[in-house]
Amino acid sequence: MQSSQRAEHNHALEYAVQKANEVEQPLLVAFGLTDDYPSANQRHYAFMLEGVRDAQESLEGRGIKFVVQKGTPDEVALRLGQNASMIVSDGAYLRPERSWRQRVAEEAGCHVVRVEPNVVVPVELASDKRETTARTLRPKIRRHLDEFLVEMTPTEIEKGSLGLGIEGGIDLSDIDAVLGGMSIDKSVEPLRHLYTGGLTAAKEKLAEFIENKLNGCAGHRNQPHTDHVSHMSKYLHFGQISPVYLALRIREASALQEDVETYLEELIVRRELTINFCFYTPDYDSFSCIPDWAKQTLREH
Repeated sequence: MQSSQRAEHNHALEYAVQKANEVEQPLLVAFGLTDDYPSANQRHYAFMLEGVRDAQESLEGRGIKFVVQKGTPDEVALRLGQNASMIVSDGAYLRPERSWRQRVAEEAGCHVVRVEPNVVVPVELASDKRETTARTLRPKIRRHLDEFLVEMTPTEIEKGSLGLGIEGGIDLSDIDAVLGGMSIDKSVEPLRHLYTGGLTAAKEKLAEFIENKLNGCAGHRNQPHTDHVSHMSKYLHFGQISPVYLALRIREASALQEDVETYLEELIVRRELTINFCFYTPDYDSFSCIPDWAKQTLREH
């Protein structure tokens, strides 16, 4: 559980629970904590670990053990999965994350399955190529929405794993202590007085947005002084809330249709256009891969 740090509406997690039940074995959920993720600092890590702790507490309530270990995600997955019947990985689109999963797929001594919990429509199902604009991707996304925008009922685990004796786990009860022991950029402090990581906090922010700010967001979303935004981007970034869950809550809200459609356009089509770009563009962070029209815009600004 690296890119989908939540215990609810998590397709990878529910698939793993179902497979564990099929073979009558316990399920172990793991997270690899590495110090050197590119461009990350203490603020990012604090928010992320708050989300991981929230997921850990929720999983324990379901009878599922969640262990956080120091090391790159591929190292942790391979170490803990030495005797596993199957390793289930959540989806990834950036180079570091994809390289971790590729190594696990190549070196694990068991079946490895990748599930995409952080998009509404799986990338390769939506399109088999890099899309140039939202205009070309939009109809391809929309034809699958009814299939994927559905509620998810958690599967009850049949064989609990809380009693598994796993050594080397990191205690997240004191996140500041964990951060203090990490070799990360500590010049940027957390903003806990503004934002707390985790699905619990994300749901609270979402409820506030739907109640007070969804109406009017179409006209005010680009006006910083109105704050007609949901503040969901940070939670989506770490996979602490599902885009499917988020879309379902927005669709059922009592709001103007224009505001609902505007929000869903940005959440689904525009967001998944960027994911499509990264997935089908190996050098996505190179200036040479940017379309000519975008290069000209960059030069002008």
